[in-house]
Amino acid sequence: MSKTSQALSNLRALVIIIVLAFHSFLAYLDFLPDTPFAFDAPPWKWQAFPIVDRARFLPFDLFCAWQDVCLMSLMYFLSGLFVWSSLTRKGGGKFLYDRLLRIGAPLIVAVGILMPIAYYPTYLVSAVDPSLAAYWRAWQALPFWPSGPQWFLWQLLAFNIVASALYQRWPHYGEQLARLASDARERPVRFFLVLAAVSAIAYVPMALAFSPWQWGHFGPVAFQLCRPLHYAVYFFAGVAVGAYGLERGLLASDGMLARRWAGWLALALVSFGLWMGLTALIFGDEEQASVALQTAAYLGFALACASGCLSLLGLCVRLWHERSRIVDSLSESAYGMYLVHYIFVVWLQYALLGAALPAVVKATIVLSGTLLMSWATTVAVCSVPTGSRLIGAKR
Repeated sequence: MSKTSQALSNLRALVIIIVLAFHSFLAYLDFLPDTPFAFDAPPWKWQAFPIVDRARFLPFDLFCAWQDVCLMSLMYFLSGLFVWSSLTRKGGGKFLYDRLLRIGAPLIVAVGILMPIAYYPTYLVSAVDPSLAAYWRAWQALPFWPSGPQWFLWQLLAFNIVASALYQRWPHYGEQLARLASDARERPVRFFLVLAAVSAIAYVPMALAFSPWQWGHFGPVAFQLCRPLHYAVYFFAGVAVGAYGLERGLLASDGMLARRWAGWLALALVSFGLWMGLTALIFGDEEQASVALQTAAYLGFALACASGCLSLLGLCVRLWHERSRIVDSLSESAYGMYLVHYIFVVWLQYALLGAALPAVVKATIVLSGTLLMSWATTVAVCSVPTGSRLIGAKR
């Protein structure tokens, strides 16, 4: 594998660890209330915080805030990198069939079966009747079907459908997108500015209209109202970079993004601090804040997101392109781990509620247990041919 390809494989392993850490730490955020969120009453915040523990650790708030800014956008960017090569190799119809099989089929199983199992402890912490029958009645009474972290896959599937439809109608659109990334190897700053500007155009009006925290639900499909267009920008930015070529574009191992990763990391930290400061001024009181202040905070999000994504890409491409069997295995199992990890997260957090342990210790136990059990589960599923075809990685 080329240095860039190996670095991206390693980054995939790192991203799944960050995802697991993000969800493992949510129960211990300092800003949460003392009591769990009601299972049967809006706004159903238990979807984001299924377990609320009395043990708290403020640095977890900072970590989760940073990941909320850039992690999902990075995942959509990475998902778009190989779309164009797959489209040109398979054609639009075969590409769409493979995506429906690989994303759609596991998604149905995860949302239909795994999520009700994962959220049972959430019901138990505030339930009068803890029986399974009562839980099922409460679940069916909800005005939606909770999808948990799988909301990411619903939108990813939608973006792949759009990519396939565009290819059928406009077979050379990837090559034209690639021109937008043609000088990113030597001029990553220009790529950053364009990415931040386009994502701001997609994000700011939606955030002003719906606030950054409001979610919409249609049955099992959930999405953050202000972000679908923003995520689409990152997905097709990945398509553009991948269509131009990984080794000769933005992600070249000797390109300017990789060589100046430290500067990009510094920019990411400064941008995140700016976003955090502006957001603190309007948090919980968006309706009373001026439009100018809201706009500034939402522009700060676009800058922090773009710089955070590029800094991590540059760092990995420059410094982490060595191959490791363990990291390769983790990378190959990342998709399956994403599908199953939430069960282990929520049940471990629930099991530790009564333990007299510091938040850091509890979070470490949850993360370690989730990592090992979701990894082992994925390896076991992939040992079966059907499981390997659906969620296994093809190197």
